Amino acid sequence: MPPRRRTPLDQGEQALALWRSAPDEVPRQALATAVRYTLEELAERAPGRSVEVRVPPFGAVQCIEGPRHTRGTPTNVVEADAQSWLRMVTGASTWEQEREAGAVRASGQRADLSEWLPLDL
Repeated sequence: MPPRRRTPLDQGEQALALWRSAPDEVPRQALATAVRYTLEELAERAPGRSVEVRVPPFGAVQCIEGPRHTRGTPTNVVEADAQSWLRMVTGASTWEQEREAGAVRASGQRADLSEWLPLDL
């Protein structure tokens, strides 16, 4: 079961639209909302608890089916900055491009989100 949404859909969509219109000029609060909204969307589309996706300082979710992680540092972790994350989820960039640029760090066998991105929002 995916986690409960904390970001209202309309607010998430508005924040993402604002980011799309001016990625480098979006206010911090809108950036945070857009990130949280897209993380929640990923968790809904790829339910599970085998991969932890982190976009500090704005949020993190567990997703993708597989062995569940319960204690300590997860074995499958993806971490990205907010701008790189939003580029990947919107299709402005790809998983591979961001990995090659060093903007995404991924560890573990299941820590490959290329199957799930972009989210087509």
